[in-house]
Amino acid sequence: MSTELTRCTGIDHEHRHACALGQRSVAFVELITTAALALSTAVAATAVSIGIARADAVDAAAKGQGTSFAIALVMGLLLCGLVALRSVMAVRAQSD
Repeated sequence: MSTELTRCTGIDHEHRHACALGQRSVAFVELITTAALALSTAVAATAVSIGIARADAVDAAAKGQGTSFAIALVMGLLLCGLVALRSVMAVRAQSD
């Protein structure tokens, strides 16, 4: 039996088609996940902006009452430091 005849049976072609569909579905899921992450980031940034506007911490600092602004700044820096530390720990764990 010739190898050309067995290539044209459709069995191998169907297998390649199934793999292509699997790759397409993974790409589609990644696209949806990326879009959801972008939307979530936009919503979080809006919520934080509204929270800052309502807290009047910047306005209080401009009027000479810097205590509330200093506390907010320290808490924000502490949170950023914790996130950075966690990121470094995750990278080290992944490389081990």
